[in-house]
Amino acid sequence: MNTEIDWNDVIKKEAKGNTDFDLGDVQEVSNGLILVQRGIGNKEVFSIPQYKVESYDGKVLKFAISEDEALNKYKKRFEADPS
Repeated sequence: MNTEIDWNDVIKKEAKGNTDFDLGDVQEVSNGLILVQRGIGNKEVFSIPQYKVESYDGKVLKFAISEDEALNKYKKRFEADPS
């Protein structure tokens, strides 16, 4: 991971995985995690550890994870409110 990244600068920037698959846009960086959201109507939210960042070029934050890893390990699951 590049320790020279300005984490405030990555907010609202594009996020991609190791094969250039789209993870959406960075929403927040907090407590060692990066919150990424993709989709408009059917939103998917990922909470990915900062140490999984591979690079940042000022426009795209690239993660060293596969799409399967993103979906199975880092995708946030939300339960419907039963009330």
